[in-house]
Amino acid sequence: MTTVKTPPAATPIRRRPRQPRQARQPRQPRQARQPKWPSAGCLSSPADRAAFGKTVRSLVPRQDHAALDLPADRRDPIDLLEEQARTRVPDLVPVRYGRMAASPFAYFRGAPLAMASDLASTPTTGLFVQACGDAHLSNFGLFGTPERRLVFDINDFDETLPAPWEWDVKRLAASIEIAARENGVPARQRRKIVLAAASRYRQAMRDFADVSNLQVWYASTDVEALRAQLRPTGRLHKAVGAGLAKARGSDSMKALAKLTRTVDGRPQIVSDPPLTVPIRDVFQGGEDDAASLTGMLHDLLASYRQTLPADTAELLGRYELADIALKVVGVGSVGTRCWIVLMLASDGSEPLFLQVKEAENSVLAEFAGHSRYPNQGERVVVGQRFMQAASDIFLGWIRVARGMDGRHHDYYVRQLRDWKFSANVAGIPPSWLRAYASQCGWTLARAHAKTGDRFAIAAYLGGSDVFEEAVADFAASYADQNERDHARLVEAIKSGRLPAEAGR
Repeated sequence: MTTVKTPPAATPIRRRPRQPRQARQPRQPRQARQPKWPSAGCLSSPADRAAFGKTVRSLVPRQDHAALDLPADRRDPIDLLEEQARTRVPDLVPVRYGRMAASPFAYFRGAPLAMASDLASTPTTGLFVQACGDAHLSNFGLFGTPERRLVFDINDFDETLPAPWEWDVKRLAASIEIAARENGVPARQRRKIVLAAASRYRQAMRDFADVSNLQVWYASTDVEALRAQLRPTGRLHKAVGAGLAKARGSDSMKALAKLTRTVDGRPQIVSDPPLTVPIRDVFQGGEDDAASLTGMLHDLLASYRQTLPADTAELLGRYELADIALKVVGVGSVGTRCWIVLMLASDGSEPLFLQVKEAENSVLAEFAGHSRYPNQGERVVVGQRFMQAASDIFLGWIRVARGMDGRHHDYYVRQLRDWKFSANVAGIPPSWLRAYASQCGWTLARAHAKTGDRFAIAAYLGGSDVFEEAVADFAASYADQNERDHARLVEAIKSGRLPAEAGR
């Protein structure tokens, strides 16, 4: 079990006074100050940690989190997108821009780097947790535990890294405001929804400060508890029931039927370029090239197997490689290399689909410090195991020493579908959105309480609504900025600066 990290001597970051504009120098990326965690034997008492949390208020008042005071030399979000595109598959970059241009919320989903850069200029407490890095509404959802329970949790960890807890809260709050605007929710109701999520986070963190480490670690939300929270009736009751049925039916057998066809008695992944491109279409060399490629894939699978627990590695050994394809997924991830791997039991009757997804440096790394793990896939896997109540048994990582572009690439591996389901927040009623957002707030607090100093954070938040009111102000301001940034993306596409492929 990971020891709770406590920064008794950490110094919160004060806001720097603005310099006269003529005296400003080109801005360097600002890094949040990460405390040096003491060893387990040096941990102070919960009371001491809570006292420390209260002292942080005098240095970083809770109401200061309302501020979105972006510097005059703010980094251009279009420049940041182009910077990311340099390491991505060129043919897929237009797909990414096209998906992001669809709406302000789609843009927000694809621009965590821009928000990380903006958050680095906001007041920061200096209390670090294992942060998600991309905690927006659509990155929460249902998945199946190894015990075959359907639970609600965070389900995307591409950007996870130790970072200030409030960055995750602010990204979640901004996503709620943006999604509610797209749903046509009036301003007063939008604020109530954001407040509900931030308040649930605060209350949950205070609750976790009152229980044992084990109770925090075991806490989770199963599907029945979630249903009770949402209290769906009428049309929503049917929609929730359909969603749960879809989640339970989302597995390798369903993927086999959707993604493959039978050729010479064996299933084969269907080509649908540029979204799905089987490896046989990527590499069309002769027999020698095919044999070399096959050998490399088996070596990579052997390397991946070594990152799994012994029992899961034994289970994986009962499957054989059948096919592999390049697959486009998500919005912000489009352009990173993502493969789907079809494994079959020895008799060919039982499929196992794995997703092998490229892991680059976290968008938080420039501002919160780089990962201590040399393999970015390992960074993702470790972060996911820390933050989730229960994780996919097939989580592992690999490194391709020399890819098609001559560079090394890190990947993490998980099951492609294992009772996974994310709600579509578009068009849902305000009352349901409020309950859903509130559950996301609780889930985020549980993840932070597992890996950060829950006593100091809870004491900092306190018993009043000061923090959530500030976060609601921030969310509204950032939603305004996000709309301006989305408009700039659309204009960059229209002007020809950025290529875009719509509708895929």
